[in-house]
Amino acid sequence: MRKIRSFYISIFAFSLALVFSSFVRVSNDREKFNLPYKQAGLTPQQAAAHLLSRFTYGAKPGDVADVLKIGLEKWLNQQFEGNLKDDDLTAKLKVFDAINLSNTEVENLYPRNAQLVRFAVRDGAVHKDSVNGKAYRNLLAAYMKEKGYRPQQDLYRQFINQKILRATYTNNQFRELMTDFWFNHFNVALSKNQCASYVPAYERDVIRPNVFGSFENLVLSTAKSPAMLMYLDNFTSSGTNVPMSLPDDMMMGNAKNAANPQQKKARAAALQKMQANKKKNAKSGLNENYAREVMELHTMGVDGGYTQSDVTQAARILTGWTLAPMGDNGYGAPIKKMIENIGEANLAKRGFVREGDFMFVPNRHDNGEKTVLGKKFPAGGGYEEGVTLLKMLAHHKATAQFISGKIATRFVSDHPPKSLIDQMAKTFTNSKGDIAAVLTAMVNSPEFWSTNALREKTKSPFELAISAVRSLDAKINQPYQLYTWINKMGQQMYYYQAPTGFPDRGQYWINTGSLLNRMNFGLALASQKIPGISFNLAAMNNNHEPESAEAALKIYSKLLMPERKLEETIARLKPMLNDPNLENKVMQAAEKTAPPMQMNTMANEDANIMDDAEKMKKGKKALANANPTQKAGTVNMLSQVVGVIIGSPEFQRK
Repeated sequence: MRKIRSFYISIFAFSLALVFSSFVRVSNDREKFNLPYKQAGLTPQQAAAHLLSRFTYGAKPGDVADVLKIGLEKWLNQQFEGNLKDDDLTAKLKVFDAINLSNTEVENLYPRNAQLVRFAVRDGAVHKDSVNGKAYRNLLAAYMKEKGYRPQQDLYRQFINQKILRATYTNNQFRELMTDFWFNHFNVALSKNQCASYVPAYERDVIRPNVFGSFENLVLSTAKSPAMLMYLDNFTSSGTNVPMSLPDDMMMGNAKNAANPQQKKARAAALQKMQANKKKNAKSGLNENYAREVMELHTMGVDGGYTQSDVTQAARILTGWTLAPMGDNGYGAPIKKMIENIGEANLAKRGFVREGDFMFVPNRHDNGEKTVLGKKFPAGGGYEEGVTLLKMLAHHKATAQFISGKIATRFVSDHPPKSLIDQMAKTFTNSKGDIAAVLTAMVNSPEFWSTNALREKTKSPFELAISAVRSLDAKINQPYQLYTWINKMGQQMYYYQAPTGFPDRGQYWINTGSLLNRMNFGLALASQKIPGISFNLAAMNNNHEPESAEAALKIYSKLLMPERKLEETIARLKPMLNDPNLENKVMQAAEKTAPPMQMNTMANEDANIMDDAEKMKKGKKALANANPTQKAGTVNMLSQVVGVIIGSPEFQRK
């Protein structure tokens, strides 16, 4: 008995060793970094600053030194794992009680406006003919309070607040950046009322957990999410489902072999009715929106090689993909009644598939034969053919190129070298779409560390705002105030209507008006005129008072933009230091710039931004005569210096 026990213990230990060694091998393959920054002529300090500029929302004071202390490779490993403790952030998020609600809970707690009015009329709280005016609004508010309902804007506000706090405070900065990247790639928008309530859970449960994993999982998960199903209208897409149990002669449209004339006539009539329904559904039931975007935007790219026929055939494959019941009165209510009447077990036997908030309804599915990208899908298919299609798209060679190009554009440069994209695409294919492996190939490449990539990217308004508060080590008590400024600078987060998501090149963000608004933001932030955001500028310099505005400019430029060559930037910013009306001038000039004219690059931005402002002021004196050696001594002077730095084109580079 002892020998037998020893034998099984040995087998168990051997198996455990195999599993462990396999895990270590996979982990090491995925996270092995070989950073060629020295070959690019960078010092370790410059390399650390570059990593922070690409894989965080901006360096905080002391971050460069911390990365060097940890080690560049180890720091990257930590960011790729994304599991650092976030106790401070968790505490800040506790006040937002809606951000962890399920879609079902959101449906029941945050009814859409039309729903709310319908409920109130049904319950006699308001009259159907008087749904306007102050009295009506007061009655509706009282009804909401009585029933425990909340306005949807409360949900959206909490959702936006948590994004700002996560981006600012999380120690897992790269995970949050990748969450933003993939959300933008698989964009859904709060501006579409049907899907808006499901957007918070979409980011939390579908995007954030999968940002470093399998691209295939991202494609499948987004396809099944209520937010995407409703945003691109696939939840209503339907086709004719022909019973596969019918005789072959009927399926083929041939009733000549029917047993007798009466059967022949009945089957022919049934077939004619099916064909008529199929034509009707082809016109009114089939929706191609999602099928088109999953090819053009999510996987293969606009030049991926598919045709309009492929789109139509793919849309047919994805018919019947809809929402499971959520809430008592939501979009899935009819299906909820069907489940109650028939039972989930019986529905499963009939080909229904339910996964969380997703449901496949076979009687809405076009189960005829289809062909997509040369692959034939035989008649009689159901849910599984949609999964097969999406997996095929996720692993297509065009997808490897397209996704690698988008990642390189976000994290390397606006126009990444083809050599880099090709290497990343090769890794994508070899790793079967392992996102972390593709990112590792990118950061290990010489192109990532090239001098052409350093600070080549332009911060979006959101990135600018978050990097500014991080660089000041600010405390945020009212995140929505920051969101208001981000909107003013041109980026209304979560409201971008097109499925493309926000463009990721600098030319989209940079124009005369946006530059002035960015400078205005910098001045307002530094002078602590944005409510709910506080910091201590003097403490950043160990409470040492700079001798002059020019000295302050040099000191704080190095603090806010570490490891950069700043001589030219400092020289260009000097004339702006001591104008007491600078903030008003910038604000007024920004208000007059409409519509703004797009600039192709940031190459000429460092030419005094205020030139544009002064031209618009028509006759106002330029700021060149300001005295850059004026003695410090007031908080206003230091605030203006820091505001000018944050508003400068150099700070807007990453």
